[in-house]
Amino acid sequence: MTALDLLRPARADRLVCPYCYTRLTERLILFRCTGRPGPDGSRCAPVDDAAVRAHLGRRERLPPVFAADGRRPRAVCPDCGASTATRVCVTCHARLPVNFGRIPGRLIALVGARESGKTVFMTVLIHELMHRVGARFQASVGGSDDHTRHRFHTDYESPLYDDARLLAATRRTGAAREPLVFRFTTRPRGPWSRRPRHTLLSFFDTAGEDLTTQESVETNLRYLDNADGVILLLDPLRMRGARAEAAPGTPLPPPERSEHPPLDMLSRVTDLLLHRAGSPSRLIPVPMAVCLTKLDVFHDALDPGSPLRRPQPDAPYFDESDSRDVHVQIRRLLHRWDGGRIDAHITNHYADARYFGVSALGHAPDAEQRLRGGVRPYRVADPFLWMLGGFGVVPSREGRS
Repeated sequence: MTALDLLRPARADRLVCPYCYTRLTERLILFRCTGRPGPDGSRCAPVDDAAVRAHLGRRERLPPVFAADGRRPRAVCPDCGASTATRVCVTCHARLPVNFGRIPGRLIALVGARESGKTVFMTVLIHELMHRVGARFQASVGGSDDHTRHRFHTDYESPLYDDARLLAATRRTGAAREPLVFRFTTRPRGPWSRRPRHTLLSFFDTAGEDLTTQESVETNLRYLDNADGVILLLDPLRMRGARAEAAPGTPLPPPERSEHPPLDMLSRVTDLLLHRAGSPSRLIPVPMAVCLTKLDVFHDALDPGSPLRRPQPDAPYFDESDSRDVHVQIRRLLHRWDGGRIDAHITNHYADARYFGVSALGHAPDAEQRLRGGVRPYRVADPFLWMLGGFGVVPSREGRS
């Protein structure tokens, strides 16, 4: 696989389930019975689906699945005779999105150490895509299935935005975790472009400790091996040089909680991605967005002319010149904050990498983990829009820095 392969639309021979990240052959996709009566009145009883429980962590009693030609939109259940349009993954039995295999899919892996803010970052990013960023690009974003829609609103969006309560850290993966899958829809501009363009987006949140044991590495290898892009979150408060420049009163992680230094986490991710790089002499082609989080606590330490003190872009395209300015600034901060080895690692391993500085919350929560001023994100969408620009999903051009 080359960097150019990632820019081409998904093909039927490289389909990947957006829920368990298993490679699929469209013809072998399964169907799930509706559970409604067939022509003769017989009906299939719900069963405990072991595949859903094992791969997605859900305990549900569902109508059975059966094999048919997965290239067709419908099939007839061999037991009850009812017709169904519900296609499911052959591995995890998750219901596949409408038109799966006929629209591009992009799988984005979020990786970072514990307390680097992955869960909050993902929640704010999706909220921004649904609202401010969606309006900026005249795009609509929504969950691709009822389970994602309910889970995102109940477990992520409502606690953070409605209750102003900080989300809990990602739990250890003794059980399976399910990605959140969304549909990103745009209408191309211009008098001759009237058809909507759909892109499936799958987000998988990998906990930091998921990359520290052989068992967890094998579990997450499938996700990283099939990801179209990786967003790596690094907490600068774990860098010795950065801690001294944080705003007074900023809670700092104590030394005994820094058992997973940022470079170690990056090295583990690189080890997994090297499995798919092909020749050991080739750079890794997977787009890598390296994000320094919690940027708000360093605002006053930045130079007045820093691109990280500019208002975040609001033009209906990804601003390449602004992004490169931020990239250069973050690279300087890495070297200033004793992160030069991180920069050297990125340069020597990745063909397509970009640095970003983000703040998901915009300010620190209080002692009770409440957000008294609400959520005020800064540049959270930048790494994601950089990837979408490279994939050709959103326009990307030179702006004015």
